[in-house]
Amino acid sequence: MGADRDLTLLVLPVAVAAIVFSASVHAADVGSGGMFHDGLQGKIEYCQDCHGASARGYRGFYPIPRLAGQTTEYIENQLRAFVEGRRETHIPIKMARVHGVSPELRAALAAHFHELNPRPIDDAPRGLVAEGKKIYEEGAPDSNVPACAACHGPEAKGEGAIPRLAGQLYPYTVKELSEWEEERGQDSSKPDTSKTMVTIVRNMTKSQIAAVAAYVSNLR
Repeated sequence: MGADRDLTLLVLPVAVAAIVFSASVHAADVGSGGMFHDGLQGKIEYCQDCHGASARGYRGFYPIPRLAGQTTEYIENQLRAFVEGRRETHIPIKMARVHGVSPELRAALAAHFHELNPRPIDDAPRGLVAEGKKIYEEGAPDSNVPACAACHGPEAKGEGAIPRLAGQLYPYTVKELSEWEEERGQDSSKPDTSKTMVTIVRNMTKSQIAAVAAYVSNLR
């Protein structure tokens, strides 16, 4: 109980600062081209605080996802999902950072991160890679789990609204697949592409999730 209180005291001031910062960036967004550029650069630098200078993610108290190389449509969709309440997060500061970001700035941020391609963080158990590769490419018919490659592509780079998985942090992928229904598709009146994953993740065992996460984490 005391630890939770301490964490709240640490996060709350930062979240408040993030709200103030978001408001100032939004004001810059609606100005001239130069002001938009300043707002974009400021927001990029702000994203780097958690996602890293090369946007390859960060393995800390919370696993922070890789944005580098992600499809532009997916990034824009997820930012909008946070704002519209279709996606939940356990990190209060994340919500503070995405609110007030204009559609134009979301598109510019997505384009920026899509162009990055740093080396993945090597943080996955090597012993799970072979099993993960098999599930990714062939699925797990006995569990009614389809091949991941059918949607995410043979190199796991995704396309359009389907996200890139290549190079994503191992603990982040495990967390997202394990908590899919707790975070995604929270507004049933506004269904999105995340709904297609619901049945799949329900059928996956913890070991299968870990294996797939391990395999995609080191793909480039």
